[in-house]
Amino acid sequence: MGAMIRVMRWRFDPLSLAWAVALFLVLLLLATVGARWGWLRSFFGDVLAVVWVYFVFKTAIGARVLPLALAALGVGLAVELGQDLAAAWHLHTPNRALRIVLGSTADWWDVLAYSIGFAAVLAIEGLRGGSVRAARPRASAP
Repeated sequence: MGAMIRVMRWRFDPLSLAWAVALFLVLLLLATVGARWGWLRSFFGDVLAVVWVYFVFKTAIGARVLPLALAALGVGLAVELGQDLAAAWHLHTPNRALRIVLGSTADWWDVLAYSIGFAAVLAIEGLRGGSVRAARPRASAP
């Protein structure tokens, strides 16, 4: 694990930023217009959320695919754990927008959706020609 962390470098990747912005717009549409779409909004939105977090990370961090994808999955799982703990401790988020973004109830289907998002990232990167164990990223210019 330490070796994976040592190969991370700060950088700027404009293509990853473009993907992150495009996915954010899709997530925004799902959260607003798609509010009546039921499972499509919630399940597919959670899948896309992990992919979006991956591209946000990839915009600023040069690292191998697997550590970034695992970090994105970890963000989703941390949100789910937070929802579970909030329910157990009877905590409520008063901000409606934050409840929409973070969710308010823990659900095992969300964990499945995050896992599918993680697998989608690995598949996307594999199809783009890079493998999960791609070569070390190039260091950014000072």
